[in-house]
Amino acid sequence: MSSTHPVTFSKTFKTKSGKDITIGLGTGTKWKKSHSDFEINKELVDQLLLSLDLGFRHIDTAEVYNTQREVGEALRRTSIPREDLWITTKYNGGWGKIKGSDSPEKSIDKALKELGVDYIDLYLIHSPFFTKDVSNGFSLEDVWKVLIEAKKQGKVREIGISNAAKPHLERLHAISPSSEYFPVVNQIEFHPFLQNQSRNIVQYCQEHGILVEAFSPLAPLARVENNALGDLLKKLSQTHLKTDAQILLRYTLQKGILPITTSSKESRIRESLDLFDFELSRSEVEEIDKIGQENPYRAFFHEQFKDL
Repeated sequence: MSSTHPVTFSKTFKTKSGKDITIGLGTGTKWKKSHSDFEINKELVDQLLLSLDLGFRHIDTAEVYNTQREVGEALRRTSIPREDLWITTKYNGGWGKIKGSDSPEKSIDKALKELGVDYIDLYLIHSPFFTKDVSNGFSLEDVWKVLIEAKKQGKVREIGISNAAKPHLERLHAISPSSEYFPVVNQIEFHPFLQNQSRNIVQYCQEHGILVEAFSPLAPLARVENNALGDLLKKLSQTHLKTDAQILLRYTLQKGILPITTSSKESRIRESLDLFDFELSRSEVEEIDKIGQENPYRAFFHEQFKDL
């Protein structure tokens, strides 16, 4: 994979063997399934193995997706050493319809078992939007203390959160015994139509050494018909000889944000890794920014971010 045009992040990580982590392969959205479904999704396992063969080394899953066992099966079957891979999973916290494990401790142990690994590279709280009455008696702070202990025990290497606004991150900072146990990642919805999931969250994270990861970075592709962004993407694709998806992923990277994406098509998997031999100009990025700001769209957590 060429790195003629590298990108800069506010926080960087390496696999246990010392390899830089790259764009993440997601197993939610398209792949998540009911928790009453105990069958291994062979299509997802095949997709994971293909993606690993093509160069992906960063896999993102979660208890709520119910895809940890598929990731575990792919890890068992691949010839790539575990220490060359970066595996992320998440604790649901009891928010929403799917309650998940009875406790964060049980969730971590379940993940280790289903993934078939001795450690998890990154463990996230999937959402901060829960209170004790809907999360088996645990507050956000309670869960964070469990993650800190899991890191001390070596069950997880790094800890962070998903969908956090500034007040949530401040709460976690306040109870962390030292900077070693501050949240290091905030995985949020990010794309041109939603450049800040909550008020100034990207700038805040980057100023505090927190890596922002983007889920749904390609969401605009379903909404660009008869839209100025669609016209711009077409023009940029012709200029850079890249697909619309590659333009959006490169845009995300140049924002200092690490994208999480997925596909079942080999050509698109290859394209997702082929992002470092071209660069968008500052004016091109600014043009995407402007059109995105004029066409706001949020796919998730509409109510929760009203005042954040």
